[in-house]
Amino acid sequence: MIRVDGPIPSSGAVQGNKKLDRDPLAISRRVRAAVKLFIPQSAREWYWEWQYNRTLPPRARLAGAADRNLTVFTDPGVAASVDAALRWLSQAQDCSRSADGGVARHFSLMSGWGESYPETTGYIIPTMLDCGRALHRDDLIQRGRRMLDWCVAIQLPSGAFQAGTISANPVTPTTFNTGQILLGLAAGAKHFADAKYLHAMHNAAAWLRDSQDADGCWRRFPTPFAAPGEKTYETHVAWGLLEAARIDGNRGYGEAGLKQVRWALTKQNDNGWLQDCCLDDRSRPLTHTIGYALRGILEAYRFSGESIFLTAARRTADPLLRCLEPSGRLAGRFHSNWRPAVRWSCLTGSVQIAYCWLMLFEATKNTGYLEAAKKANSFVRSLVTTTGDADIVGGVQGSFPIGGAYGRYEYLNWAAKFFIDSNRYEVELCDPSG
Repeated sequence: MIRVDGPIPSSGAVQGNKKLDRDPLAISRRVRAAVKLFIPQSAREWYWEWQYNRTLPPRARLAGAADRNLTVFTDPGVAASVDAALRWLSQAQDCSRSADGGVARHFSLMSGWGESYPETTGYIIPTMLDCGRALHRDDLIQRGRRMLDWCVAIQLPSGAFQAGTISANPVTPTTFNTGQILLGLAAGAKHFADAKYLHAMHNAAAWLRDSQDADGCWRRFPTPFAAPGEKTYETHVAWGLLEAARIDGNRGYGEAGLKQVRWALTKQNDNGWLQDCCLDDRSRPLTHTIGYALRGILEAYRFSGESIFLTAARRTADPLLRCLEPSGRLAGRFHSNWRPAVRWSCLTGSVQIAYCWLMLFEATKNTGYLEAAKKANSFVRSLVTTTGDADIVGGVQGSFPIGGAYGRYEYLNWAAKFFIDSNRYEVELCDPSG
């Protein structure tokens, strides 16, 4: 409070406050505060989505309407879906706006193809190499090699890789992206036995190992494209170190990877929900980042055989079984009691979690995991077109409906990658001969 001695002047403090009360910015702030206080978050999200949809170009508006009106889902089957998704990823490499051998981040119904995205190009490499070997397709292997060569060319002198798409400025060395590209470098070093890929792998793995804090967490090189703070989903970075350790087990890579996963488990609640497990909203994590975290925990189990990791993975995976709708649909975000937080689905997260359920089925022989994975995969397959526009055929949209808040009106390259992996793994477990 400001004390005023003597008579209150007719102009000055009080009149100034009245002027401040009429200031448009002050009024706007008070209105926003009132809206936040009295209108539920779900209603606010619906309103802004409605406002956004009013400005859409016709192509995007039609896609949104098709999703809203979709009542019959047709699953084209695994073979047709995977073939279409591989064609889409090939198209994404050829149509990248930066035309450099990397894979375009997305195809947008509003702005077309994006630039190459180092982070996801890195972990698309193992998918292309695996599919090339299994399907006897040298074209996919050569595409994977082009991606590898591009990643090697853009590696920073420290061994790290940058955040964001290739044109991001400033260039920022980032823990998460380096870990994702390490997955591709390790796959390339194993497949091609080429010294340049092995050298790049060691540089990236050593940078991660040496930049890790004593408790196992990475804090020094966060991405500028996520909210600040610790990230438990960087178990997916730890997985990159585990893959490097499979190639060279004498450099401390495996120990560093397992240390991070053990740290992440200190953030796991009794009901399996993981703290600090989202890009932008730690109270309502995306299924995408939950899928990252869960996969990293399972890879720690696969690498070490330690039951603590399998137990922890089941603690998170089992509540998600109960969240799966009969149609195979999962909400895109969850509250800490596993209550759905949004009305849309994050399709990337759905197929990531399906893959983790398949890993758990293989480890435990519990058929509940297998049936849930098959339902989730089938639901996403029903949303992937196999004929029509080449920019869309085989693409996996960020959200369902497509106007949802994750990858809005975009088909994402990492969604296609995880979709291919999960569907191929399903076939491998259900029909090993075919």
